[in-house]
Amino acid sequence: MLTERIVRDAKADGQTRVLWDATVKGLGLRISTKGTKAYVLSYRVNGRKRIVTLARAAEISLKEVREISGDQLVRIKMGELDPLANRQEGQQAPTVNDGLHRFFDEFAPERIKMGRLKKRTAYEYNQQARKYLEPALGRLKIADVKRNDIERMVAPLPGTIRNRVLALTSRLFNQFERWDLRPQHSNPAYGIERAREEARDRVLSSAELAALSKSLKKFAQQHPVSVAVIRFASLTGLRVGEILSIQWEHIDFETGRLVLPDTKTGRRIHDLPEPALDLLVELPHINRCEWVFTNNGKAGTIYHTVRKHFIQIVADAGIEGVKLHDLRRTVMTQAAAAGVGAHVLRDLLGHKTTAMADRYIRSLGSSVRDARAEVAGKIAAMMEGEDG
Repeated sequence: MLTERIVRDAKADGQTRVLWDATVKGLGLRISTKGTKAYVLSYRVNGRKRIVTLARAAEISLKEVREISGDQLVRIKMGELDPLANRQEGQQAPTVNDGLHRFFDEFAPERIKMGRLKKRTAYEYNQQARKYLEPALGRLKIADVKRNDIERMVAPLPGTIRNRVLALTSRLFNQFERWDLRPQHSNPAYGIERAREEARDRVLSSAELAALSKSLKKFAQQHPVSVAVIRFASLTGLRVGEILSIQWEHIDFETGRLVLPDTKTGRRIHDLPEPALDLLVELPHINRCEWVFTNNGKAGTIYHTVRKHFIQIVADAGIEGVKLHDLRRTVMTQAAAAGVGAHVLRDLLGHKTTAMADRYIRSLGSSVRDARAEVAGKIAAMMEGEDG
């Protein structure tokens, strides 16, 4: 029979041995050749004898381990538990890193092939996963991830990045549930508060556009491709990613039409303005490359280069607080100010709905501005006692 004193005084004798308890049948104290002591439980499942380690002797009292082992033996006898099988299953359970590899190596490529996921989106997901999810959650078992694990991960992140990482994490764990890697409706990212994001409304003024044009001319020889991309974005309002995806075969110079076969909203057709067409005509064909805006014949690899050069160019122009995407916003703001309707502006934006177009029109459309001026004039006149 084991006692606290026997457990305390047990010594190694050159080989691993087990001292069995008389109170709980199957409970034993295992002493290794180096003197390490741990409680073990011997039991049978389907006639097969199994031994599982319960805990180190220093971590639990004899009384506590007797209660635990007694309860487990009852559940084993009733067929509700197999401690060793459960432990092995837990050790083999997939980690978050395993889930990420499956998502990006198998699931994402299949979704891209089906047209249900954009390559650019998959790339951005991968970058976020590598930078944020892998370091914080990668080694955890998918089934063990808790809400507070994710809250700790996103706590130091700024608003927009926090929201994007939470959105990706939620999507991943929804997929893990579909793969039966954790219980249904147990998404640990569900309900975590998103940061408030202020809508960006930065546009370039006439003076800033003139200054930008001057600096573009200055850097035309040094950064010809980036300058061409920035000019084209300024003239068309297309997203920079869309511009970098343009191939020569997408352009019909006779009709002035550009076909974008794969954008965020699917296939789109654009009627290019004359200044944009003139810019394309002047571009060289580099080694007969299929891509219009390219560096050494490579496509889709120069976004960060363009962004870096844009920062350099706007700094030279003395323009502060402006980003590449603000060129697109400037084009749409000018269109709204010219009185372009919501549906036309929607098509200019390349959106599926008029929600964003309505936002431009409400805030900057000339009809709204004129109405405000007219109403304000009438009210001012009335307040002066005049006939409105």
